[in-house]
Amino acid sequence: MPQNPEPHDEPHYDRLTQLDNSFLVYEDAPAAGAMHVASTQIHEAAPLRRPDGAIDLERIEEYVVSRLDRIPRYRQRIARTPIEGHPVWVDDPSFNIHYHVRHTRLPHPGNDRQLKRLVGRIFSQRLDREKPLWELWIIEGLEGDRVAVCSKVHHCMVDGVSGAELISALLTPEPQEKPDPPARWLPRPAPTGIALGTGEIARLARAPQALGSAMVKWARDEGHAREELSLRLGAIRDLVSGSSLPTPVPFNRPVGPHRRIDWVRLPLEEIKRVGRPLDATVNDVVLATAAGAFRSYLGRARGVDPDGIDFKVMAPVSMHRAGEKETSGNRVSAWTVELPLDEADPIARVERICQETRQLKESHAALGAESLTEVLEWTGAGLLSFAARFMRFGTPFNTVITNVPGPRVPLYMLESRLLEIHPHVPLMGTLGIGVALFSYDDGISWGFTADWDLVPDLHELVDATDASFAELRAAVADSGR
Repeated sequence: MPQNPEPHDEPHYDRLTQLDNSFLVYEDAPAAGAMHVASTQIHEAAPLRRPDGAIDLERIEEYVVSRLDRIPRYRQRIARTPIEGHPVWVDDPSFNIHYHVRHTRLPHPGNDRQLKRLVGRIFSQRLDREKPLWELWIIEGLEGDRVAVCSKVHHCMVDGVSGAELISALLTPEPQEKPDPPARWLPRPAPTGIALGTGEIARLARAPQALGSAMVKWARDEGHAREELSLRLGAIRDLVSGSSLPTPVPFNRPVGPHRRIDWVRLPLEEIKRVGRPLDATVNDVVLATAAGAFRSYLGRARGVDPDGIDFKVMAPVSMHRAGEKETSGNRVSAWTVELPLDEADPIARVERICQETRQLKESHAALGAESLTEVLEWTGAGLLSFAARFMRFGTPFNTVITNVPGPRVPLYMLESRLLEIHPHVPLMGTLGIGVALFSYDDGISWGFTADWDLVPDLHELVDATDASFAELRAAVADSGR
């Protein structure tokens, strides 16, 4: 990532894409909570203690500052263009690490249940838009000589993949006793309102030229432009024609501001082992496990007949190019996957999921959502605001399940090893439950976020997820595959 070691006289700003901006717009809509992504990291506590036994917060702050040159957005805040009011990133001249690194504790010895309750309260609090949009909460008092770190970053800044890169930027692959000397940083001046307005006018003036270049490229068929356009139009057609509303379930109601957090960790190698004889990817096994979990949860805990449910999941698909190391911004599209809740056989659920995901890949389904996202760049925030208001009446899917591959090697904060990491996703509209998965080292964590009032029995879904995978694992073993 670029550093900023020398003072600059020239004003500087970066314009948010409409996809990044959408998470600010959704946060302002009715039936929306805080629109940040988060994770709970469990670390060894002993290497972070002072001689008196307390967690050395000042040392942690020094460490975080030493890593900030890798994450420029962490020292930037939101400003707005005149007239249109579109958000832009500018350097924050008042940046203060003491504001962003925060400290709290559990009553010792705190257990995982108490930690999840506390993380739910932290996650429910919105980030201050007058500051850089992140917080790092150090939570001590956890039993087993562990310390938790709750990281919150606004979704307008990162998606799942860039969030994984962010974790790698903040942590190190080897333990280190002392923080590295921080790189010199001086904020660049923010542009004036006149400069921002002039920049926006220039951007709009370039639009016809960009359209003309695209038409020439299409006419000459440069880089197979006609084939790509055909694929995109076909993907949009399939997306729109297949956007029927799912069957509402009890947690598909307008969400409030308060959250429940839970998680369960499964061995990653076992998931791969289950998938191999079925020719299923890790994501296929995850979706099939989720299908079994929601089937059991809705049937047993909520009294809903799973055989009569058209249950759809929004599954984000990364559009980051291979080798990209960008730790900010959203480069994501999505699939809409119908989970076979009507299927009682766990192996048959995997086979049906595999068939559907193969069809989605062959039809380039992710291109449809990506193309519509690109269209938003020229429609402005008006369409986003309309969509955000509409979401309180219903969404084209019942829940979100996002699966992000994380580092497969141990990571460290100073000399403290990261033991586990559990992801958390925001909720909006009528999405009362969201599920995020993150793999780290030899495990994969299922992080569950739920509306506090709509889902008082979230633990039932967590238990059903554990049981669903155990059922699938046993079925594969019994089949002799």
